[in-house]
Amino acid sequence: MTTLELLFARAGRRRSWRRMIGFCIVTAGLAFLVLQAIEAVATGDARVRGALLGGSLAALATALGTLPVLLSHQFSQRSFDSMLGFGAGVMLAATSFSLVIPALDAAQTQGFGAWGAGGIVGAGVLLGAALLLAIDRLVPHEHFIKGHEGPKAVKLKRVWLFVLAIALHNLPEGLAIGVAFAGSDPVAATALATGISIQDVPEGMVVALALRGVGYGRLLSAGLGVASGLVEPAMAVLGATVVTLTASLLPWGLALAAGAMLFVISHEIIPESHRQGHEAFATGGLMLGFVVMMVLDTALG
Repeated sequence: MTTLELLFARAGRRRSWRRMIGFCIVTAGLAFLVLQAIEAVATGDARVRGALLGGSLAALATALGTLPVLLSHQFSQRSFDSMLGFGAGVMLAATSFSLVIPALDAAQTQGFGAWGAGGIVGAGVLLGAALLLAIDRLVPHEHFIKGHEGPKAVKLKRVWLFVLAIALHNLPEGLAIGVAFAGSDPVAATALATGISIQDVPEGMVVALALRGVGYGRLLSAGLGVASGLVEPAMAVLGATVVTLTASLLPWGLALAAGAMLFVISHEIIPESHRQGHEAFATGGLMLGFVVMMVLDTALG
């Protein structure tokens, strides 16, 4: 072996050790958070329990949306796009009224001025979007229209690529529910969970019908649609647990969830809903979803 080859081999071993150490650190951190979540639920922490219930409500709504597949109902592409637009509108209003504004209030309550609170929330929004962008680039997944994205994954069956794409959509929703329940306003958190659950019904329907439309069986399509919603209670408990560890994380958590949701709206849902030429119906759905979530937030909050 030449000197150059020896140096490359040593560098490769160093990278492997670094990856292993990094993996161990991340695993230990996740294990700690899981244990904290279990302890919080077991000891009756109202915030974590509320997050679990809110996330479970969203998962149940997703499951309800898969029923048309079992009943053999068919929907047009225009209906699909309108439903996607409705979901985007709900998420957009939730980002504004249930995440960004409470994040600014939480930062100012902690003693930050207007500029400081704005800086914290702005940084959190960008961090949340960057996190979703990294996941989008690193995790192989497949969209119903755009097709494959992320690293090549020949060994992954197409159905699992769809499931991963669905999970990416649900991550910020569950996180937003959990962080909201960890705050000081359970009524506003309930409004957020209700709004997300409303938009999860058509989202579950779109997911199941899309899987059915590309050739999967009725039971498998509905089952995967139901399973996709289980990401939300898990992320809700995780988000609530992290924020309850220290109150100073609340504005950051709310802002991070807002950034993640904004990324999904702009990068995933709107392009999907406009790709088939039904922009007017998708935009109409977005406007309706925004108004529904705004009314829920202001009426219940």
